[in-house]
Amino acid sequence: MRKQWFMVGIASMMFGALGGILFSPQPANAVSREIVELQQQISQVLQQQQDLRSALDTNSATIKTLVQQSLDNTNQLNTNMGNLQKIVQEVQANTGSSITSVTQTTQGLQDNLQEVQARVGKLSQQLTDMQNLLQSIDAKVSGNAPAGGTQPGMTPGTPGMAPTQSTQPGMPPGAFNTPGPAGGQAPSGLPPISADTLYQNGLRDFTGGKYDLARQEFSDYIKNFPSNDLASNAQFYLGEIYYAQNDFTNAIMAYDTVISNYPRSFKLAASMYKKGTAELELGLKASAVRDLREVERKFAGSDEAKRAAAKLREIGATTARAPAR
Repeated sequence: MRKQWFMVGIASMMFGALGGILFSPQPANAVSREIVELQQQISQVLQQQQDLRSALDTNSATIKTLVQQSLDNTNQLNTNMGNLQKIVQEVQANTGSSITSVTQTTQGLQDNLQEVQARVGKLSQQLTDMQNLLQSIDAKVSGNAPAGGTQPGMTPGTPGMAPTQSTQPGMPPGAFNTPGPAGGQAPSGLPPISADTLYQNGLRDFTGGKYDLARQEFSDYIKNFPSNDLASNAQFYLGEIYYAQNDFTNAIMAYDTVISNYPRSFKLAASMYKKGTAELELGLKASAVRDLREVERKFAGSDEAKRAAAKLREIGATTARAPAR
């Protein structure tokens, strides 16, 4: 019996020791190792967080710098664009003034050429008339005059004698001398200046920008020489003067006078074109489109027709189609 109890006691001790081992807390060194590992992991996380924050701060500073540089570049670009726009406006103003001066000079040269052509035509006609007159005189002299010269008592103008050619200034070749006022002065009522001189004076003053003086001279030309070849040009330049002074209403009236009174004028196409542009200046778009299209139809292929087509495209209107040839 004592031996059994001894064995039971030994077994109890063994089970107690085993239970103590199983249910007793872990050793301190194992806990410390886990704590150390956990601390290391936390430190790594904190370090990664710190690195991420540093990277974010760096990126933010870089972005701010780039944004500021972009703003500075934009402001500089705006400043440069403003300066460039100012330069372009100045160039356009100077170019527009130069183009206007060149256009006026070109028109003056064209008119001078037209005047020369008209005068050459007149001289050619006068030369033909003079030749015919001389032939007629030769025939009369050969058929009626006695040999040896003039009969006694005959004077120039007597039948059978050749009439004397006029030498008075302003008289066309072939005209006869007629009695006039004493001293050879021009008969009263005639203008004191020739048509050519008056027209050239008006053209010179117009191209020189002396619009008021040129208007008076062209008006005098039309008043005193209404049937001359350049009367329509003078009327056209009245419109040009009003146009240059921004008096578009009177300019349109002047161009209309050329169109209605001088249907064969050298300035007919130009008058119709400038009338259309003056109407645009007054906001009369419908009338302007109609007149510009009329220029295209009537004067197809001319410079005025090309300018009319360009103006129509500029204001967003359709151009007229030139009739098929």
